[in-house]
Amino acid sequence: MPSRRLTGAPAFWAVAAVYLLVLVSSGVPSPLYRVYQEEFGFSSGLLTVVFAVYALALLASLLVVGALSDHIGRRPVLVVGLVVQAAGMVLFLLADGVGWLLAARVVQGFATGAMTGAFGAALMDLQARDRPLAPVVNSATPGLGLAVGAVGAGLLVEFVPAPTEWVFGVLTALFLLFAVGVLLVLPESSPRRPGARASLRPTLTVPPPQRRPFLLVMPCLAATWAFGGLAASLGPSLSAEVFGIDDHFLGTLGVAAINGTGVIASLAMRNAAPRRSLLVGALVFATGVAGTVVSLLTAWTWLYFLTAVVSGWGFGAAFLGSVAVVTQDVAPGSRAGLMSALFTFGYVSFSVPAVAAGVASGRWGLAATAEVFGVVVVLSALVAVVGLLLQQRRTAAPSLARAPADTPA
Repeated sequence: MPSRRLTGAPAFWAVAAVYLLVLVSSGVPSPLYRVYQEEFGFSSGLLTVVFAVYALALLASLLVVGALSDHIGRRPVLVVGLVVQAAGMVLFLLADGVGWLLAARVVQGFATGAMTGAFGAALMDLQARDRPLAPVVNSATPGLGLAVGAVGAGLLVEFVPAPTEWVFGVLTALFLLFAVGVLLVLPESSPRRPGARASLRPTLTVPPPQRRPFLLVMPCLAATWAFGGLAASLGPSLSAEVFGIDDHFLGTLGVAAINGTGVIASLAMRNAAPRRSLLVGALVFATGVAGTVVSLLTAWTWLYFLTAVVSGWGFGAAFLGSVAVVTQDVAPGSRAGLMSALFTFGYVSFSVPAVAAGVASGRWGLAATAEVFGVVVVLSALVAVVGLLLQQRRTAAPSLARAPADTPA
């Protein structure tokens, strides 16, 4: 009987579509935080805890099962992860207090973390050798998913009765449907390898050839993901407090602008050299965040949204460059582990600073906290720029030294 499994480009884009759905569901709660906060009556500090437990559960999952698909195959990890995602959506449906929200986010985070390395590695496995699109898709999909999820949920909050039932009911059905599709239609792109049990020991796997590039991109990853975490957790609250934007849909536009323009940047810079994309992205990102700080100081709404677009573009270009720099020439059997390490660092930066900002806002105010946060993020991005320039200078110096001297006339 002929195989009905997808191959080639259709298989690659099917994996990308499933990955996108997972990240759409991650962006959905952002505009709903204020709804839950008003309904259940909790503080901004607790709001960031609800936000952060997702990232912490995701981190734990990345550390424990992030490299598992390098040993048992991509498909089993994805099928189980999608079923667990569906369970998380059911918990959101049943939520009637903060405890339920925390449980739902923990389950969602663990499932997402389990699949993140497998998705990234599967895309590298299935990409065409003459058109390596995995770095572009890996860098663009998080921003696109978060933007679509946030905007879609924001629209439902404003215009649809019982929006949470609609959102999480549909997502539950889609995750179960996609789990069946992955099981029956997607090919297995990675052979089984020994060491599955040993891979469950919490560890970060960065192969030796990738360690120096990983250190090079860390300051930029920290800056961009920390700013994204602040926007996702406190962005709508910040829009309401500083700019008086009480509309839930409009309050999500800043988050959507950051993530959406990041996708555009990833596509625009896809043919650029990885280090050039990283350098340009870091500079544009730092400029955008500096403008955001100015908008908070002046309460200029137009500048806030404009600089969100600029910051998002820089985020997308810088993240594309980071992924391409780190994953260049990585061995097939190390791909899931490396992608898990990359996203582990990203999600630490995404969650921990956001929680700190939420706690600090209770003492010094949300606007003042965001302003200081922005300054720190700009400085971190500029550290990355300096590191890149110094690395380029060190690389160029030996080349100049080896060049033949001019022959005297």
